[in-house]
Amino acid sequence: MSQTYDVILEHGTLVNHDGEGKRDVGLSGGRIAAIGDLSQASAGERIDCTGLHILPGVIDTQVHFREPGLTHKEDLESGSRAAVLGGVTAVFEMPNTNPLTTTAEALADKVSRGLHRMHCDFAFWVGGTHENAKDVPELERLPGAAGIKVFMGSSTGSLLVEDDPGVAAILSQTRRRAAFHAEDEYRLNERKPIRVKGDPNSHPVWRDVETALGCTRRLVKIAREKGALIHVLHVSTGEEIDFLKDHKDVASVEITPHHLTLDASLYATLGTKLQMNPPVREARHRDHIWWGLAQGIADILGSDHAPHTLEEKAKAYPDSPSGMTGVQTLVPVMLDHVNAGRLTLERFVDLTSAGPARLFGIASKGRVAVGYDADLTVVDMKRRETIRDAWIASRCGWTPYDGKTVTGWPVGTFVRGRRVMWEGDLVTPSTGEAVRFQQAL
Repeated sequence: MSQTYDVILEHGTLVNHDGEGKRDVGLSGGRIAAIGDLSQASAGERIDCTGLHILPGVIDTQVHFREPGLTHKEDLESGSRAAVLGGVTAVFEMPNTNPLTTTAEALADKVSRGLHRMHCDFAFWVGGTHENAKDVPELERLPGAAGIKVFMGSSTGSLLVEDDPGVAAILSQTRRRAAFHAEDEYRLNERKPIRVKGDPNSHPVWRDVETALGCTRRLVKIAREKGALIHVLHVSTGEEIDFLKDHKDVASVEITPHHLTLDASLYATLGTKLQMNPPVREARHRDHIWWGLAQGIADILGSDHAPHTLEEKAKAYPDSPSGMTGVQTLVPVMLDHVNAGRLTLERFVDLTSAGPARLFGIASKGRVAVGYDADLTVVDMKRRETIRDAWIASRCGWTPYDGKTVTGWPVGTFVRGRRVMWEGDLVTPSTGEAVRFQQAL
């Protein structure tokens, strides 16, 4: 008697923890139910994936969806719509909203806002502050909490713990891996006069290599003293890659598509659209981050999706805000790098699925395995498309990659067995739920 499944994805190439090969995938009850030759099985729906690759669902662990408080730029619905249109099945959203996500009440509010309104699954980082350090053991284990996020340098929003005692107070309480924006606030303040009015080229001069490297050194020292695990977000310098390779026992490393793809020469054409914290820098840094990826120093990819309206970005530097869209373009931009031979598809899967699950203890996600959530990203590795602003679902409606032609494109997004996106269309109503974590179960 043949087995019956809700859905079978057939004739596709599965890329998973055990390599790449032609395998069907059977889905039932929102989970992976079988892998292999399912030609004799029955299914409520069969989806022909001939010529397509089936990947574990892509997890973007750094996005800013701006809700509550700044929803003219983005909200949880629009940001998650952009995510699934780009092949992303789960996101970790950042705490620099208004109000800040620094209390149990603020976190619960976000979870309730996201439930069955977001198109993908979600978790929310809780901002670590001087005031809530004592509450960290409870906050980091709450339902929907990705962990604790600390800003050591000021960026968009008002979260800031710039001093070593403040960071130490938080890391003395954490048990899960805590994430850090590592730029030295003291140096940033000292160097503000270096900024040139109207010239975004001065952004990476102001927020220089030492601003990032010095802060990362301080952070690692404190983590060692406190026996804590840390996650260094959006590493932007070759010097940090060289430093962090000797501290991987305590520090994991996130890199971003924009720091792998763009360089400072583009300030001439993109202007403030290229403005990010930490900055897009000279090509030598981009190239050395690629070296760090090839050497296994980089653990995961995050988009640092941080939208602002075109009107806001049109302000003269330095009054212009830092941030760009990224969650929708992460997959196509990185698949283009795969096709160019800069990394393998298996390495991409590790950076975007297995890596996040491993670092943050995500329950039942990150690989295609029987019993796991049926989160899948289906891609056409041969499809050529030109990224356009008009494709961007983010409320701000633009991308720094407008006009860039890529090879490799997301064609399907499955979240817990539901086909949410197919061929650029949303095909299932939003059913997003909170990601579960092993240390919080």
